Formats: sequence, structure tokens, C-alpha cells
Amino acid sequence: MSGGVRAKVRVELGERGYDILIGEGLLARAGEFIKPLTGRSRVFIVVDENVRQLHGAILEAGLRSAGLTPHFVSVPPGEGTKSMARLDELLTDLIEHGAERDDLIVAFGGGVVGDLTGLAAGLLKRGARFVQIPTTLLAQVDSSVGGKTAINSRAGKNMVGLFHQPVLVLADLDVLDTLPARERAAGLAEVAKYALIDDPVFFDFLETNAAKLRSGDKATLAEAVRVSCSSKARIVAIDETEQAERALLNLGHTFGHALERANEYRPTLLHGEGVGAGMAMAMRYSVQLGVCQGQDAVRADRLLRALGLATRIPDLGGGPYAAEELLAHMAHDKKARNGRLTLILSKGIGQAYIQRDADISPLRDFLAKEVSGAS
Repeated sequence: MSGGVRAKVRVELGERGYDILIGEGLLARAGEFIKPLTGRSRVFIVVDENVRQLHGAILEAGLRSAGLTPHFVSVPPGEGTKSMARLDELLTDLIEHGAERDDLIVAFGGGVVGDLTGLAAGLLKRGARFVQIPTTLLAQVDSSVGGKTAINSRAGKNMVGLFHQPVLVLADLDVLDTLPARERAAGLAEVAKYALIDDPVFFDFLETNAAKLRSGDKATLAEAVRVSCSSKARIVAIDETEQAERALLNLGHTFGHALERANEYRPTLLHGEGVGAGMAMAMRYSVQLGVCQGQDAVRADRLLRALGLATRIPDLGGGPYAAEELLAHMAHDKKARNGRLTLILSKGIGQAYIQRDADISPLRDFLAKEVSGAS
């Protein structure tokens, strides 16, 4: 493959399988990749307002060069966009502009836009197809792949959603050039997740290349995105709707989502920052339970910090964070079953596992120490 495509990863889901293209200059070639997927000349683009200003002209030119006519729908940046009100506005806009089930809808932005657009596409006239063009590192390695779509509710993060797979993912590494260092670090949390789940060799790679990843070295990022997407594609193919193994992809998320909820989803704590701290907490809690060596938790903590992430609650933005509040939010996690909490913990680097029916008492004590910084 030429023209800036460094790698292609296939998500094997039978007739619903799709490709993830990773490389540079993909926005300018978007029409070439998208046109074969639609029999219509128009394409609906749901885009983050900031992303449209930065990259919209390149995408539009790329689509028009292939004879496609884009209709842009801009949405505000930030987690607040993942709301029922914004979903209703987006669906109304698409319907009023004549969107049909045969039309193609493109999510052009970070994870917020991808989640909102994917859900809207899945609901529009009982299901329209959509393409993911993720513009953050976190979205490229995680949220754009696997078909999870959702909005938030007052009850918690991602509580209203469905599984709706895209038909293509275009991960253009060039858009990461405009990503703030803090956003890049947040994305690296999800990269580290794949290593911590089941890939100690990848963990070694991240340790060796942490400085290059943090500085945005293109070749190193390309490899990190490729491995991350390959890992997620493999797990999604085995367990698409998270009945078993896919739950491992939530390493750090039960803790992280509770932190985000306690912070009321304000921008003072990014999703990846919550996940980074959450993974470090999961490792430390595993040590407390006696299932993980302390040296592995220290090594994981060291890597996360090298990638630019805080690993202790007192060092996080936002707050304040209270142990009982965090515990209450964790109890409402989507992985909970019959009122019993499920945690993703670790027996060591690359040895994540699912703990069902988690005991609340030691968890409460652990959170109290974490919040105080005494751990």
C-alpha cells in the first residue's frame, strides 16, 4: 500500500468486518477510501467545532476530489456533547437534511464525536452506516474501534448506547500534530492499557520508547497505534458485545469512570487521565489483594508517569474526590451484575483478569487510602 498508508488492521466480524487504515495524508485521500462504500454523492460529516477549524478544509477537499459532496454538522467539543439533548439535535438535523438509511455518516473528531455519531447512526431510521475518522490518539487506538457507541446520563458515563460497528476507520497520524501534549498523554493511557492487559513485549516497547511517544514521534506512534488496534480488533472479534474477554479492555476504567463522574466530567480531568490513574490503582489494589507482585505495580506506575500521566488521586486535576462517592459511582458501573461489582485487576504485567462479585470492604479501605494519598 502506498500514499501514506503505513498499516491496515482488519476487524474480523464476518460480513460486518472492516478495515482500520493507519498512516499519513489520509484526510486528503478520504474520498478515495469512502466513495466505494456509498452509492450516493453526498456524505454527512459530524464534526467537533475545533476539528473542523483545524482539519475540515483538508477533509472537504479530499471528499470533493472523489466527487462526493459533504454536509457538515458541527457539535461543541467536550464531554457535555455526549448528552440526550445533543443526540436529539443531531438526529433532527440529519433527518431534516434528508438523511436516509443508505447514506453514509462520518464521525470526524475525538471519542466524544465518535460515540455520539455512532449512536445517532445506529438509531437513524433503524440503522445507517458510518465511518470513523478519529482525530485524537485516544480515539485512534480505542474508542473508534469495536462499535461501542453511547452518551452519558445522570446515572453515569456511557449508560445509554448500543453496539454499532463502523464500516471503515481512517487513522490519519497527521492530525495528531495539532494535539496538545496533555491530550496525547491521555491517549497514551489507552495505549499502555493494551500492554498491561496481555502483551508484556509491547510493554517493553513502551518503556523503551516512552520519550518518543510523549514527544509525538510519527514512526513510533504509528507502531503504537498499529499494535493497539490489532489488540483491540482481536478481542472484539472474539467477544463483540462484551460478554466475557472484552471486559478486559476496561482495565482502569471502573476506577477512572468513577473519578470522571465525581469530577462531573469537567475538562479538568480528561478520560485518559482518569484511566491512567485507574490502571495504576487497579495494579496497587491487586497488590493489596495479594495477587500481583509489588514490583509489577511499580513498573506500571513508572511507565504511566513516563508517558505524562498522574498515577495518584491527589495529583489529578479536578476533584475533590471522596472515597464513599467513588465507591458509589463504581457500584453503578456497566459491568456490575445483579448489584455485584466487577473489577478488572492484574496478576502482573500483561496478566489482567476479571474479578466478579468483588468484595466491597477491602475496596472501601483501599479507596480511603488512595484519596488521602497514604497508599
